Amino acid sequence: MRFTDTIDRLRGGLIVSCQAYPGEAMRDPRTMAQVAAAALAGGAAGIRVQGIDDIRAVADLPVPVVGLWKDGESDVFITPTLAHARAVADAGADIVAIDGTRRPRPDGLTLAQTIAGLRAHTDALIMADCGSLDDAVAAEEAGADLLGTTLSGYTGERPKTDGPDLELIELIAGRCTRPIVAEGRVHRPEHAAAALRAGAASVCVGTAITHPSTLTSWFVDGIAEARA
Repeated sequence: MRFTDTIDRLRGGLIVSCQAYPGEAMRDPRTMAQVAAAALAGGAAGIRVQGIDDIRAVADLPVPVVGLWKDGESDVFITPTLAHARAVADAGADIVAIDGTRRPRPDGLTLAQTIAGLRAHTDALIMADCGSLDDAVAAEEAGADLLGTTLSGYTGERPKTDGPDLELIELIAGRCTRPIVAEGRVHRPEHAAAALRAGAASVCVGTAITHPSTLTSWFVDGIAEARA
């Protein structure tokens, strides 16, 4: 997909992240493909999935697919190397999501080198999952097509907010020109609306839509609190 076409299709819309953690009952590409199809039926403008098999399972959906590959035990584990990024693109992702922080990467490449290497390999767009304003500025300078707030609160540069980091969205919107994808702790529809008002081009929601274990625990905790 061309840059303008993909961005236009996502602008003002909802990206639904369909992921299950290792060992969970839903950790199966066929299941995630079914969840993605259900999200699409509900009006999702895009789908985000993790893992090569999951990407292949949804690559033919009629919306942009954001693909990533979580791997390794280091701080940088979201599509951590150029080899991972190329594999994600080869699996059929329209947008390759990579760690967009300034932290050292497992293969020793810089973010700019990773983006340049991916550009030489594919015409897929590149989304940088950032944790701070400095990350976003560096990612844009390195050539990222989209800037995500995915890692806000998880890298030590910003506090973990209750809900999306609206301040970070506003800061990035004031400094950068690339479209912002609000991601991370978007748990309610009003959170998504607030993220768009803060300057996001689109919003990505995962847990609050596609993770029944967490959703169940929210209700269980609420009931336990009432009983106490």
